[in-house]
Amino acid sequence: MDISLLASIFKFILFLVQIYYYGMIVYFFMSWIPNARENKFGRFLQKIYEPFLEPFRKIVPPIGMIDISSIVAIIVLVLFQRGLMSIFNMILNYMA
Repeated sequence: MDISLLASIFKFILFLVQIYYYGMIVYFFMSWIPNARENKFGRFLQKIYEPFLEPFRKIVPPIGMIDISSIVAIIVLVLFQRGLMSIFNMILNYMA
């Protein structure tokens, strides 16, 4: 496989993870706006992000009325993205 094609595929995957990250931030801030998650856009984001957030809500208990599981999920997503970048860079350096 051509290294430039592989690099393009890796960049595309990282781009998709970045889009998912930004959507997660939007979904997180929508929880602060009353009834923001009840419109079509909010329900669409809920279908995408709730399956990812559910395991974190089971593990991380809320502190009073504050649910910090979303913050933990965002941190895990950032670490996942950085891990992917490192793995992709190692693969590309090995192939070069």
